[in-house]
Parts: sequence; structure tokens; C-alpha cells
Amino acid sequence: MTTVILKPHKEESLKRFHPWVFSGAIAKVVLDAKHKGDAPEEGEVVCVRSTANEVLGVGHWQVGSIAVRILAFGVEALPKDFWKERIRAAYEVRKSIGLVSQELRAKSQKLFNDTYRLVHGEGDWLPGLIVDVYADTAVVQAHSVGMHVFRKEIAEALVEVVPQIQNVYYKSDDTLPFKAPIEGEKTGWIITPPQPSPQGRESEEFWSIENGLQFRIDWLRGQKTGFFVDQRENRALVERYAKDKDVLNMFCYTGGFSLYALRGGAKSVDSVDVSQKAIDLVNINVAKNFPEATNHTAVAADAFEYLTAQKEAGKTYDLIILDPPAFAKHRDAVKNALRGYQRINAKAIEMIRKGGLLFTFSCSQAVDKEAFRLAVFSAAAQVGRKVRILHQLHQPQDHPINIYHPEGEYLKGLVLYVE
Repeated sequence: MTTVILKPHKEESLKRFHPWVFSGAIAKVVLDAKHKGDAPEEGEVVCVRSTANEVLGVGHWQVGSIAVRILAFGVEALPKDFWKERIRAAYEVRKSIGLVSQELRAKSQKLFNDTYRLVHGEGDWLPGLIVDVYADTAVVQAHSVGMHVFRKEIAEALVEVVPQIQNVYYKSDDTLPFKAPIEGEKTGWIITPPQPSPQGRESEEFWSIENGLQFRIDWLRGQKTGFFVDQRENRALVERYAKDKDVLNMFCYTGGFSLYALRGGAKSVDSVDVSQKAIDLVNINVAKNFPEATNHTAVAADAFEYLTAQKEAGKTYDLIILDPPAFAKHRDAVKNALRGYQRINAKAIEMIRKGGLLFTFSCSQAVDKEAFRLAVFSAAAQVGRKVRILHQLHQPQDHPINIYHPEGEYLKGLVLYVE
């Protein structure tokens, strides 16, 4: 196996179980004797050692500032049945928090889920891998070439370990490194029944359940794995506060917050997204769950333009949800992102009635929670409204944060009471 030797004292972070080896920490690379090239292949499994030749672990080699993502500490090679054991450990976590309990269906349909995140990268000691489960299908995303290389072994382990999973769809066309030498398909079925599913996957008529609400999932062409699983608990909080309120769900995507608000007894719900395809799915989801509803409106529009137009028309709301896409995908974009968060929150705060609520979020990992909160309060000061924090929100239990990898905390949110 190719061996990566670290510079003196650069092993300390690995001894604290941080799963990344940065390129600047590497003294030299000793290639396997049978290696054909003059450098490790991207996605290759390598052994990492200290200057004193102490074995630190094995991981995937990749090109860039993060040179190795550690899969297993203190070993020279991946243990036998590594993928099955890691996935089994992740599944046990989801069982322990009740996300995959079939008993809930019998006790309360409203609490039943067949939708959850099974693997959350570093949070489940599988850096570079995301697996979301929708009913009997797992949707896999690789964020590293190493995970792409092992995609079939991962799929086989998923089906063997998790009774719920019968099919595995691979969707990594937007997540793998752009310039990486990728062999094989980046999107498509890895494991699927030989005959078309009775749920009609080929025609996109596939439904999944979150807290008793049904959502049509389009993992073929939808964002991420087809649905934003990470807002489940925060959507439930909107339901708790929605009764008799006029609600605006901005950046609504397929209408998750909208459906919870409707079930919570909202007087009216307006869903807005720039994508017409998303709006079409919102209407399908509302019709499926609330076929008699007459208090929901869905509009395809730019968020800033919509808020400006509604303000000029004198429109106000009791509850507004701002859940935009990541404004900063890397550190260099943070300053512009914070200006964007301040601008959109100022527009929303202007339109909230006295005593109303704002649910506002950032999913930009590069923006920390203190900077986000400062941007939101700068927006409140700009508008001249008094606000109070009712809740500080974050990602749910099936998106665990590895205590040795605090970078895994990406979703942050505030619920504000606006005077």
C-alpha cells in the first residue's frame, strides 16, 4: 500500500481523531512497489504514518488542500467487512433515536418516517459519503473520488445491513471534484429491481413519508438527493406555530415548510421559489396531502423581486420562512454571503406584522453561526424593528456532528419574535 509520511508533530490532529490530512502536513509519499504512476491515484486507499513510522490510519487520497480523508484510525489497511460495519453503526444510531421504528406507524401516523439520512459523512466516520433513505430506496452521493471508487461495495452493504433498503440510486454528478479523473457513471441505479417498480420510479411518481406527510421525491433531477432531509425538526416547529397565521415560505423548493404550516392550521400559505419545476412539485405535494385546501398559493419568482413587489403592494405576514440555498460555498464568498443574508432578512423583517415570527436559516458551512446571527441583527437594526430570539436551530439528529470534526456543523437557524 502507498504510504504517506507526515512532517514532525503533524500527527497530533489525527491522534485527536480529526479525519483530514492537509497537503501541507505531508513530508513525503512512498508509493507501493507495484504503482504505475509517480503519484498516488485520486481515490486510492493509502496508509498514513508519523515521522517516527507510527501507524496513524488509512484513508482516501485526493488532490487538493485536503490530501487524505481518514476512514479508519490506528490500522494499516481497511478491516474486513469495513463498509458493512460502518453502515451498521450508522443504522444503529438512527434506530436508537427512533427514526426507523416501525412501531410509530401503528402508534401515530403523524410521527411516522420512512425518510431520513443514514450516513452523514464525517459525522458517521465516512468522510465524503452521504446516504439519504426514501422508503425502500437509498440515494448515495459521493463527495470524494474514493467513495466513488467504492460505490458498488457501499450499495451492497446498504442492502445487506438495512432491511428497509431494496434499491440504491447513485447521484454524484454535482458533488464529485470537477477535474478528477472519474471512471464509470456518476449517476444511475446501482441496485434496482429488474422490473419497473409499482411506484413508478421511471415516471418520477415516487412518494416518501416524513412525519406522516407525503412528499414526491425526484432524486433523478432534484436538488441534493431529491429532498432537504435536514429541516425535518424545524419544519415540525413551524407546524407548532402556524395556527391562524398568514405564512410565507420563501425559497420553498418542494414545499416542506408549506405542508407543515397547512397541517398546523395556517390561515394562508404562500410558497415562492425561483424554479417553476419546484413550484410544480409544491402543488403536487399540497394536492396529495390537502386535496381540499384553498388557502395555498405557489409562485415562481425571484425572492428579492417578490419581496420588493409585495412590500410595495402593502402585503404583510404573521410568519415568514427564509431557507435560501448556500450563499457561500467557500471561504472567499463569505463577505458577499453575509451581505446577502442581511439584505434578504431586512426585506422579510419589514413585512412581518407586529408580534410575528421569522424563521431564518443559513446552510453555508463557510458562514459560522455568530457571523450569521450578526447579519440577521444588522438587518433588524437597519429596518428599525425590535426582535427577540425564541429558538436557535441546527441540523437534526440524523446529521450528527463528529465532536472531533466541528466543521460538520453547517445548518444554523434563528426563530425571531418581531415587535
